[in-house]
Amino acid sequence: MKADHAQVTRLLKTARGQLDGILKMVEEDRYCMDVSNQLMATQSILKKANRMVLRAHMDCCVREAIDSGDPGEKLEELAALLDKLAD
Repeated sequence: MKADHAQVTRLLKTARGQLDGILKMVEEDRYCMDVSNQLMATQSILKKANRMVLRAHMDCCVREAIDSGDPGEKLEELAALLDKLAD
């Protein structure tokens, strides 16, 4: 992985901590809107981490494939990922 490991790790650990907090909220039967807000905050952090990983992939792996003259496989991977995001 070519993304900044420290930043991605920090984001993922933050999301993990938030998930632990959300689980506790559910166990304590906390207000639905509070739980939902925390879920959305966690999703936002995960999206940010994913964007970082994908940007690094494009800047490194895809660029290398283009420079080598054979970008087909990397472009197919990105297209498949975009299909998943649309679901």
